[in-house]
Amino acid sequence: MPPEIAPEVVFPHLGITLEHLPRAAFTIFGFPVYFYGVFIATGMVAGLIYGLHEARRTGQRTEKYTDLLLIGIVAALIGARLYYVIFTWQDYAASPLEIFDLRKGGLAIYGGLIASVIAAAVFCRVNRLKFLVVADTCAPAFVLGQAIGRWGNFFNREAFGGYTDGLFAMRYLSSQASIVPKSLAAREITANGAQYIQVHPTFLYESMWCVGAFILLNIWKRRAKASGEVMGAYFVLYGLGRAWIEGLRQDQLLIWGTDIAVSQVLSFALVAIGIVIIIIRRSGSGKAVLAAGAGPDGYGSTIQSGENNGDDARDEINGIQADTGEEPPRD
Repeated sequence: MPPEIAPEVVFPHLGITLEHLPRAAFTIFGFPVYFYGVFIATGMVAGLIYGLHEARRTGQRTEKYTDLLLIGIVAALIGARLYYVIFTWQDYAASPLEIFDLRKGGLAIYGGLIASVIAAAVFCRVNRLKFLVVADTCAPAFVLGQAIGRWGNFFNREAFGGYTDGLFAMRYLSSQASIVPKSLAAREITANGAQYIQVHPTFLYESMWCVGAFILLNIWKRRAKASGEVMGAYFVLYGLGRAWIEGLRQDQLLIWGTDIAVSQVLSFALVAIGIVIIIIRRSGSGKAVLAAGAGPDGYGSTIQSGENNGDDARDEINGIQADTGEEPPRD
């Protein structure tokens, strides 16, 4: 079988064969719109819808969340691209204008996460919102967007791992893969008259991990004892998964002058930060806490508190500090 008509993607042990996997979803006036961008955008919209739903369900001011999530999306895109470019500057030094071409990939999740957290903290301060309550609402939305967005890597033939012959082993045509490192080139497989690399589908691992994290965060928030716990749990869950998956990937972003994957370092740091947040928030006294399953909707409708009560306590879950004329406390 000639290489030009060989299947483009094969999962040999699952019996899945894709004859053609297009990079472009459609064209607009002759301009290709790539599946990578479509999945990123779909993930953002899904996160926005979920975040607004949760804000509405817990009695928060949804108009603030609309503003925040739109600002957060812009910040995430800028941060994700900047992070990627910083650690791959050698690819852009000769053609800086390519920095602005996002259609073919080149977004790093951690850059988007860092930028989003900073943007949210500034937004909350300016709008007198409780940052930890807002973060708890947004954390599941963020990981939902990640689960969907990762599928863009599949269509781009990127973000895959090293060689494997496990159940989920995936084959890409070598000529179409984003990179073919020496370790994979040495283990190329000839099938259907074409050359393939056989790899870990790490995009799939991370997508499924994020789906699991999304489910666990939705369970956790119903049992949370203080604001900030869900955010901390997200840090722990995503950090653990990413630390493992990053170790498998072939396109790691490395700390300059080393063989250390920067995303693994950040993953372990994220896990540590998340654990500290959960411990501190659970052991804190005098803080308004969520009464798990206390309200008619089963989550976040009422509050228990050592010091706060009445309208002030209700403002804690709404993410809005009561206007008492004094500077609001910051979480």
